[in-house]
Amino acid sequence: MKNTIASGDKTGRRNPEKSTGITVPLGALYTETNSVIGEYSDLPAFAEFAKKSGLKVIQLLPVNDTGTQSSPYSGLSAFALHPIYIDIKALPEFADASKSDKKFAKSYADMVKKFPYDKDGRYDYSGILTAKTELLMRLYESTETAKEGKPSEKLKKWIAENTWIVNYAVYKNLKDKYKQATWKDWEEKDRHPKNGEIQKRWENKTSKKAHLFYAWLQMRASEQLKKSTDAVRKLGITLKGDMPILMNEDSCDAWALPGIFNHNLRAGSPVDGENPTGQNWGFPTYNWDYLKEHNYDWWIDRLKSAEQYYSAYRLDHILGFFRIWAIPVRDTTAVLGHTVPYSVISKEELNSNGFDDARIRWLSAPHVHTGTIEDITWNHDSACAILSLFMNRINNEELWLFKPEVGGDKDFYEADLSNFCTEDAARRIKDVLSQKWRDRALLEIEAGKFVPVWTYYTSTAWNSLNSGEQDALRRIIENNERAQNELWKRQSDEILSTLTKSVNMVPCGEDLGANLPCLPSVMQNNGILALRVIRWCRQWNIQPDMPYTPLGELTPLSVSTSSVHDSPTLRQWWDEDKAASALFVRSNPQHFVNDTNNWGEIDAAANSTFTPEIAENYLKTVAHSASVWCVHPLQDYLAMERSYWLSDPNNERVNIPGSVSEFNWTYRMPVSLKELSSNENLINKIKNIAELHEGRK
Repeated sequence: MKNTIASGDKTGRRNPEKSTGITVPLGALYTETNSVIGEYSDLPAFAEFAKKSGLKVIQLLPVNDTGTQSSPYSGLSAFALHPIYIDIKALPEFADASKSDKKFAKSYADMVKKFPYDKDGRYDYSGILTAKTELLMRLYESTETAKEGKPSEKLKKWIAENTWIVNYAVYKNLKDKYKQATWKDWEEKDRHPKNGEIQKRWENKTSKKAHLFYAWLQMRASEQLKKSTDAVRKLGITLKGDMPILMNEDSCDAWALPGIFNHNLRAGSPVDGENPTGQNWGFPTYNWDYLKEHNYDWWIDRLKSAEQYYSAYRLDHILGFFRIWAIPVRDTTAVLGHTVPYSVISKEELNSNGFDDARIRWLSAPHVHTGTIEDITWNHDSACAILSLFMNRINNEELWLFKPEVGGDKDFYEADLSNFCTEDAARRIKDVLSQKWRDRALLEIEAGKFVPVWTYYTSTAWNSLNSGEQDALRRIIENNERAQNELWKRQSDEILSTLTKSVNMVPCGEDLGANLPCLPSVMQNNGILALRVIRWCRQWNIQPDMPYTPLGELTPLSVSTSSVHDSPTLRQWWDEDKAASALFVRSNPQHFVNDTNNWGEIDAAANSTFTPEIAENYLKTVAHSASVWCVHPLQDYLAMERSYWLSDPNNERVNIPGSVSEFNWTYRMPVSLKELSSNENLINKIKNIAELHEGRK
């Protein structure tokens, strides 16, 4: 593959030539031989289709083990592959086991029969995982490793090369022991193993067979993925992996390597127009100081492990390397979250700008009047009794301040108030206390040190300030923001330069929603491709139309795409957000109409319902993007062929953010790879789009 130096790249790293690609969840792939779920061994066939279509990049969603959770971004391990994608019949043990164990052969056939392919449906993640796990355990029982309770020479060598397997195998065995309960609910002796304890458990003869099952399983998964990715690479196609930035709280790494994480904080995102209380993702944040002390080895090991399979990688939520939105573990919402790292506003600075200690307390410590609760209980004594559980009274006033030991609104919601009021009143009181808890302008993050609450301008305290006080506090906050931007720039540049230099893969960053002044330069200087979702590439500051950013003005060091796994597909978006899709046509009429001077024709195209022709015209338009890569979801390419449309367009979507259901992450392609590879009409359409983007047409 030819390479070009990206403009402004100061790393010396060489970046790929202009290329077009396709995104697909591995589980979505369908072949007649692997009908239950897409598997590692399906990748070469998909790559053959991609090559035939002129595509040079294939992007996968994460394939790490996520246990009972279907979300690929909820990893139980930073290193372990998901066993659900193992092609059982391709395992070297399968043939002999099928001949010698008729029950095993029947069980495999029953699984295939139980989970038939349905082009209009989704796959049964939980059911398939259970069935495959049982089959894999039975297959393992037929191995000499299981019979003798010690690894084969091949497995022994693999374990020595993948030392992370020790923590993972012990962790998975304990998960089985506790029926998949989170490690936070395990017995103390298992919950917090002492130094060297995990290694001792790994070597324990009684448990050795069970531990080696997970080692054998991971070796076989790695073998299958490596064989498939090598085949993809031989076809001249760049395979792009996905690196989730965060780990599940209930993960092997969070359990075995607690120093890497801040277990008292949860990652999320602040308040925005669609999320009035922000988002609390429930994942622990990183202890970057600890990671730095250890030369970022854990992160480097993650990347080197991925490099076995991929030539490029996507850093999920790259904003987290600059700063993470950290939420106290006892809070349910993200309102009182704060950035990490942070620059503080000192009490001395506030004092020098006219805010005395009483005023600072007013800004940072919510005050609750007795009457606020009494209005619900209709009893002064019970109101005081309830308030005294969580608050201290200010002298003899009817005003209360939260006790220092209150850690978050979970303290209210988990409290039993049945001795003081009715169930309905208790619910209302807890909601009120939670609202009051969040009602502050400043958050005292250390003694005498503050950070502004994201929504400080909506707080009761802020709105009580006179205009002079508001101006003074606003200047302090603005100065603090500039200081933080420098802090974030230093941190991100150090981390990302270290990580990107550790491997030869092309780095890409998911920078959606990021509005940090320092972010573009840090990504540029480290040769990291940004992400540009075309429907969201608009000049939002230009009112009222908020026109689309001209495609030729997008940063070359980027990946353009029509949709992402968290968004509606192109087909859905076109009809559901008509104002946006119509504006797109009016902004790029030359790709949708024959006569760009005919406003009637343009309006007709802008207001038309979705068709395969619209899908083709849209993707041809995006092909004119200045982005070095254009990588679109499989579904948006399939939209150019009406026969591949699902009867319910919602079923073409991968994930609905903010929801947990059997629907999410279980999409399957509506046609076999064999049939897809024979559709010359669709293949030629895709090829034309690739040629347009790459300047070959």
